[in-house]
Amino acid sequence: MDFFAVNWLAVIVATVASMIFGMGWYMGLSKQWLAAIGKTREEISGSSAAPFVVAAICQLVLAYFLAMITAAVYAPAAGAAVDLQLADAITMGVVLWAGFIVTTMTINHRYQNAKWSLTIIDAGHFLGVVMVQGTVLGLLG
Repeated sequence: MDFFAVNWLAVIVATVASMIFGMGWYMGLSKQWLAAIGKTREEISGSSAAPFVVAAICQLVLAYFLAMITAAVYAPAAGAAVDLQLADAITMGVVLWAGFIVTTMTINHRYQNAKWSLTIIDAGHFLGVVMVQGTVLGLLG
């Protein structure tokens, strides 16, 4: 498998689109999210840009692997080029979310004794992320 044979423009656009989605998601649920983490707006105000940089890098990695895994699963034959299809990329994102993202997040939140509302908010965010990324990858890939 050629690990660099992805549509990098689609991966970058998917990353940016999912970051924009995340901003909207957490802005819309800011009160609920703050209550779920047990902090006030003042306690997190003035935070550094580091979490946003880390999030961007991680979402770039997520988009890359979503593109790569979708292409590998739906490749017509070994070594053949594959154009990602919209439904395939979205479906693969949701499958990976259900199998890896939400399960891992739930385990971590349970050991951290986090509120279930935090798990639901964060899991919903990442479901949206993989759906947005799958949409972009399917349209541009």
